[in-house]
Amino acid sequence: MKQLLVRTLMGILAIAGILWAADWLVWQGRSLAGKGDGTVTVGHFVVAPLKGGKEEYYPDGQLQVRCTRSLLPEGFPQAGAKPCWWLERNPVVFER
Repeated sequence: MKQLLVRTLMGILAIAGILWAADWLVWQGRSLAGKGDGTVTVGHFVVAPLKGGKEEYYPDGQLQVRCTRSLLPEGFPQAGAKPCWWLERNPVVFER
């Protein structure tokens, strides 16, 4: 039973490593072609803490946010930017 668990875990780690490497290679190819990054317009809100653990939200207009045309979210190859598909589905940024 223990051996099966170890093999399953190793398989999952191998698949995750292959997925990350493939995503990185595709992103690098797009970056070299000038299409690795994009921008998405998002709504920007400033959050102010109030007494009693409450918060008040102040709209602060819209921002152009840099994003990457990759599958995986922020990390080493994408220099900390979120993927464009994530920002397009979550177009609001809260600044606390």
